[in-house]
Amino acid sequence: MTARVDAYTAALQTAHDHALRWLASQQTRPVPPRATVDELTSVLGGPLPDAPTDPAAVVELLATGAEPGLMAIPSGRFFGWVIGGTLPAALAADWLVSAWDQNSGLRAITPAVAALEQVAGEWLLDLLGLPATADVGFVTGATMANFTCLAAARQAVLTRAGWDLDRDGLSGAPRVRVLVGAERHDTVDLALRYLGLGAPTVVPADDQGRIVPADLEAALDDGLAIVCLQAGNIHSGAFDAVAACVEIAHARSAWVHVDGAFGLWAAASPDLARHLPALGSADSWATDAHKTLNVPYDSGLAVVADRQALRAAMGLHASYLIHDSAGDPFEKVPELSRRGRGVPVWAALRSLGRQGVRELVERLAERARQLADGLAAVPGAEILNEVVFTQVSVSFGDDERTRAVTAELLREGVTWMSGSSWHGRVVLRVSVSNWSTDEADVAASVDAVRRAAAAVL
Repeated sequence: MTARVDAYTAALQTAHDHALRWLASQQTRPVPPRATVDELTSVLGGPLPDAPTDPAAVVELLATGAEPGLMAIPSGRFFGWVIGGTLPAALAADWLVSAWDQNSGLRAITPAVAALEQVAGEWLLDLLGLPATADVGFVTGATMANFTCLAAARQAVLTRAGWDLDRDGLSGAPRVRVLVGAERHDTVDLALRYLGLGAPTVVPADDQGRIVPADLEAALDDGLAIVCLQAGNIHSGAFDAVAACVEIAHARSAWVHVDGAFGLWAAASPDLARHLPALGSADSWATDAHKTLNVPYDSGLAVVADRQALRAAMGLHASYLIHDSAGDPFEKVPELSRRGRGVPVWAALRSLGRQGVRELVERLAERARQLADGLAAVPGAEILNEVVFTQVSVSFGDDERTRAVTAELLREGVTWMSGSSWHGRVVLRVSVSNWSTDEADVAASVDAVRRAAAAVL
């Protein structure tokens, strides 16, 4: 037995040492990667060796060979897309998940992981003001969270109409219209495509990307419908008027789903929760703990108020499985076999507590306001959105200049802010998602933008 344990020691110690060096380097290293895929392939590739290689040597090659091609996403100066960092407790918990090697689909087989995920789900519902009786499924990310919730929605609305989806499929089924705002995230459309529901009905949005309730009401009829709302627009951070839209949708017996990949966490702050009144009155909610909560990847959360609909959409029964009368984790997600991805969520919530989660969310929003204020003072810059949460969209006059400033900023590498397009204009988009971003990171990033703008303008 000792020999079996010793087989891991050198490899894990090598990984541990490289991991700490990587994390320490975030303070000073340039944010962009320094090598191309072809360059990295020449180091890490070649013919597959005929003979075995010592595990520690493999890890050493992996760490040193890959390092030049790594983006400093854990850096407090990374503001690209909407990608969070990783809290210390969550990272350490994720290492344990790999070491434990539990297949986490069945309560009876892996009760420790099932218990941790159950507790994490209960804490999540409490923090965000969602129904305590809702089911929480731990999926890979926000895309699959939307997919899972909308699968439950499809199951529920067709069952209410008397259609047996499991027996008869979608061919010949009553039409289910899905209504979305004009600025919903593209992953909602992707989930609808996966589910065979087709292209959605698009409802106009206002200048901040919020669905217009009056237009939603006009677009709804008495047919089967699912309404998708948004908590956190990717360019403005704005929130749809959940209370008004739920009232409108439920009056027509429509299911209401809230895509809150990063913005749903605003509900954990008493101050920011004012943007999401009556959030708990919707029917399903999707979010990603990797974003605002800062746990490692593979951390999507699908929350559905109607447990029966979710388990009917996702569950299965087989004679070789040891089913639990209380239900099993695999009945709430698309996979049968999976890692214990809820464990880092438990660790993050346990380490932060209610106060820590609130402070984390509010701090991210405050850093976004500080960045917006600093960027607004850069000559030629214009802030295009109302900064209500963690997103800032900036223009530098015309599209060509904005692209040039973005390219110069990324070339220097002090900070990373992604280019995008919003309302027909090219923008530099800032997403504040990392727990470690401090005022020094904000100042350094604003200075970098100022230098890039001066070089271009």
